[in-house]
Amino acid sequence: MAFQNLLSAAENGICTITINRPDKLNALNQATLKELRQALNEAVADPEVKGIIITGAGPKAFVAGADISEFSGLNEEQGRAFAANGHEIFRAIELCPKPVIAAVNGFALGGGCELAMACHMRIASELAKFGQPEVNLGLIPGYGGTQRLTMHIGRGRATELLMTGDIINAQDAYRVGLVNYLVPPEQLIPKCTEILQRIASKAPLAVAEIVKCVDAHYTDGVDGYAFEVDAFGRCSGTEDFKEGASAFMEKRKAVFKGK
Repeated sequence: MAFQNLLSAAENGICTITINRPDKLNALNQATLKELRQALNEAVADPEVKGIIITGAGPKAFVAGADISEFSGLNEEQGRAFAANGHEIFRAIELCPKPVIAAVNGFALGGGCELAMACHMRIASELAKFGQPEVNLGLIPGYGGTQRLTMHIGRGRATELLMTGDIINAQDAYRVGLVNYLVPPEQLIPKCTEILQRIASKAPLAVAEIVKCVDAHYTDGVDGYAFEVDAFGRCSGTEDFKEGASAFMEKRKAVFKGK
C-alpha cells in the first residue's frame, strides 16, 4: 500500500522501511507509527522478504524523537494509552520472526532510540547520535526505553543516560554495546544488507525460534532454558533440519524452504 509518512520497498529479499519525514527530522507521530506497523505486517507476510531494514530519510536523522505536539497536552490516562500504543508496535518489531536491523544514519533520540533498540540489531553511521532526553521535558521514555536501554548497556550506564538525558555519539554507543557495528555513512545500508543476506541463507524457522528464545531470556516468569529445549524440539521436527543435516553430511549447501 502507499504510505504518507514512510517508504517501503523490497529488493533481493530485503524490505527497507524508511521513516520519511525529513522536514521533521523523521519524528514519530501516531500516523507514522500506524504505517510502520502496517509496513512491518506486509513485510512479514511477504514470502519473498527474508529480512528488514528500518532507517530514516535524509542525512540528519534516523528518528529524532516522538512528535511532541501530539503529547504535550496529555493527561495521566491519555499518557498511559499513548505509551501503550507505542509499546505494542515496538514489541511487534522485537518479536518479528524475520531479522530486523536498524540502520541508524543520524539522530536516534527519544522514540527514535527506542525504535532502534526494538530492532534485533543496530548498525550505526559514524555520524549517528543516541539518547533518551525525555527527562528534559519532565517525562521518561514511554516506548520501552527504560527497559531496553538497561538490557543493552547495563543498569549503571542506562540509569545515567536516562537521568541526565545526555546524548552520546556513535563511537560511545559502540563502546558500550548499544550498536553492533560502526561504519562510514556510505557503508551503512550495504553493511545491513550483507548481514541480512548471510542470515537469509539459514533456516527461516530456526531464525524465528532464535528471536523467541532470546526474548525468553528477558521475559519475567519464563524459564529461558526450558523454552530453548522446546524450541530445539520444534526445530528437530522440521524438514529444514533434515535438509540441513543431509547437506552437512553430503558436504553441500543446504536449501531451506521454511518447512
